Amino acid sequence: MFEVDLDNINTSSVPPLDKNERQYYYMAKVRDIIREKSRERGKPFTFFIQTFGCQMNAHDSEKLRGMLREMDYEEAEEEKNADFVIYNTCCVRENAENKVYGNLGYLKHSKRENPHMKIALCGCMMQQDTVLQTIRQKYKHVDIVFGTFNLYKLAELMYTNFETEAPVFDIWKEHGDIVEDLPTIRHFKYKASVNIMFGCNNFCSYCIVPYVRGRERSRCSADIINEIKALAADGVKEVTLLGQNVNSYGRGLEEEITFAKLLRMVNEVEGIERIRFMTSHPKDLSDELIYAMRDCEKVCKHIHLPVQAGNDEILRVMNRKYTKQHYLGLVEKIRKEIPDIAITTDIMVGFPGETKECVEDTIDVIKKARFNGAFTFIYSKRTGTPAAVMENQIPEDQVKKNFNRVLEALNPIIYELNCKKVGKVYKVMADDVSTSDESYITGRLEDNSLVHFKGDRSMIGDIFDVKITDCKTFYLIGEKV
Repeated sequence: MFEVDLDNINTSSVPPLDKNERQYYYMAKVRDIIREKSRERGKPFTFFIQTFGCQMNAHDSEKLRGMLREMDYEEAEEEKNADFVIYNTCCVRENAENKVYGNLGYLKHSKRENPHMKIALCGCMMQQDTVLQTIRQKYKHVDIVFGTFNLYKLAELMYTNFETEAPVFDIWKEHGDIVEDLPTIRHFKYKASVNIMFGCNNFCSYCIVPYVRGRERSRCSADIINEIKALAADGVKEVTLLGQNVNSYGRGLEEEITFAKLLRMVNEVEGIERIRFMTSHPKDLSDELIYAMRDCEKVCKHIHLPVQAGNDEILRVMNRKYTKQHYLGLVEKIRKEIPDIAITTDIMVGFPGETKECVEDTIDVIKKARFNGAFTFIYSKRTGTPAAVMENQIPEDQVKKNFNRVLEALNPIIYELNCKKVGKVYKVMADDVSTSDESYITGRLEDNSLVHFKGDRSMIGDIFDVKITDCKTFYLIGEKV
């Protein structure tokens, strides 16, 4: 792993050309500035990060947090009191974008009251020209804007902003090198996410991700395994392997490697007890991967396999590259090899051209696949995608009715499957203290089911035998054996 002592960096020298060394150089420069400002005002400088969107964004925020801590910032509990605010944005749905704009309006008043406050925006939203134009015109109190390809440059951009006292916009339209070994502060000490690849080549007609995250790039397996070994040495028991489509991992690398082979390699890392991954695209789900999941004892018996819709014509227009029967065939094959596996999915309602009969096809998939859980959402028009300009957009009232029909089919199945767990004992990793009752701990079964059981903070990070005593649609209740 790349380790640097900032105290040993000569900040009066010329910035290094090596990307890693260069960023540690700028972290040291910014740290000097922050230490001096902290002495002048008699208290430390603070930061606040709000993350929107997927687990990849959450993992990116862990890196941002790590870099800011290296630069002598302390974490604040809310943005209005912070000296440096970062919104790590998502553009998959319109609602997430609106929240960012609303928060920026709120911060305008906070920044007037705190002359030290700096505001930074990064993530997928910033890769869109229309968003950049809006930021420049309406939110001139924003100090730093960067995108998905140059997250590692945070310190350099901050230093430029401190020196020039002018807004800094640094948006790349294409990815550069993958920069490893940035400082990272994990949300959980005992579990971690690991990026195995970046970008997406699928171009689903409703999705903005390939345009803002770029084409697929896989990390070499040695770097991934070394990172996981270091995490295990640091006490991590559970890793989640991340990619927009993990099933296509390895394409374009010089080494001959598939995701199934990588999974078997991770399974051999000592100290790791649980392995999760997301997201799997049905079109690339191989028999080899199913067998690897079956054979690897550390791989959790859970797969998230987005179906999106159950109608073949809708799937074709979505550019999903599989049919309803192909998807159901995958579900059957997975359950044949791994009978106790939990299958969860994504379901979209309201895609252009979706009829009542199309929704019936989706409901038919729900009933046949019998999902353990699903992220259900209403189609959101994304500027720049083919679906956004399709003529047959669905009226809002009709979408809501269809959405309710999907939930009415889905939720009873989830509840029924949860009921079957009552009376049985499962291994549960204790994640956190319950937000509704501090005498309870929340945790996850291997199949990713959420469970609440009596416990205290000292149990967090350990795995316990828990007997399920009751269930609801979206969570279980248990007691430690």
